Amino acid sequence: MREANRIEEKLRLLQERNEKAFITYMTAGLPDMEGCAKLIQAQEEAGTDILELGIPFSDPVADGPVIQAASYKAIQQGVNLKKVFEMVEKVRNDGCNIPIVFMMYYNTVSFYGLAAFAVKCAAIGIDGLIIPDLPYEEQSALQKILDKTEQAPILIQLVAPVSKQRIPMLLKNARGFVYCVSSMGVTGQEASFHKDIVKYLEKVKSVSNIPIMMGFGIRTAADIEPMRHTIDGAIVGSHFINLMEESNYSIDTVKKYIQTFKAEMNQK
Repeated sequence: MREANRIEEKLRLLQERNEKAFITYMTAGLPDMEGCAKLIQAQEEAGTDILELGIPFSDPVADGPVIQAASYKAIQQGVNLKKVFEMVEKVRNDGCNIPIVFMMYYNTVSFYGLAAFAVKCAAIGIDGLIIPDLPYEEQSALQKILDKTEQAPILIQLVAPVSKQRIPMLLKNARGFVYCVSSMGVTGQEASFHKDIVKYLEKVKSVSNIPIMMGFGIRTAADIEPMRHTIDGAIVGSHFINLMEESNYSIDTVKKYIQTFKAEMNQK
């Protein structure tokens, strides 16, 4: 068993304090590379527990229109994996210690080279990977390389309402947290959760040895109130991107949103 990384350490501390995790998603390279670095640091200061950094991709099949548009904009500005690596390395060198998860598609990993990718992630401090188009049955090649690479990121497992009997298999050796997709379809569906969302989350909770996080369509802490006692945290993506764009990437707006969401989610 590898030693705990930043994600696992953060979640352990939150559980000790009986607090839920708040995870934000942002597209790497927006509004530009320097602005993205400042936003990462601002989120750490505001109390974001884990940051999902989306690597722009031309065909992001799990993402709705908001994240697709952000990804396209970043690509048009020349953002690529190499530049994101450089930006994250600089942020780490400047003292940022927030757990960072790459949300990306497998073609990007494969093109870079699995071993080289694992080594680079380990070197600059990437803590986790979410790869929505990499099915469990096809994860072994990447997983073996991650297992052999010291301080490599952990592979976060996604489960959905249709996973059903697959859930125990998906979570058998899972690390970090479980990403529970709240609805069928893509991201950003405005709190349009699956009709049996609570039963589904309770099923995941009953078989999971690690914290479960709910994502897709969440805007405010009120959206997750019916599930608050089942989940261990929430992930906000599309709404957060809209918020940043509408405020012209205002640091103050970002910090206020994070602080408000966290406070409301953790009201006893």
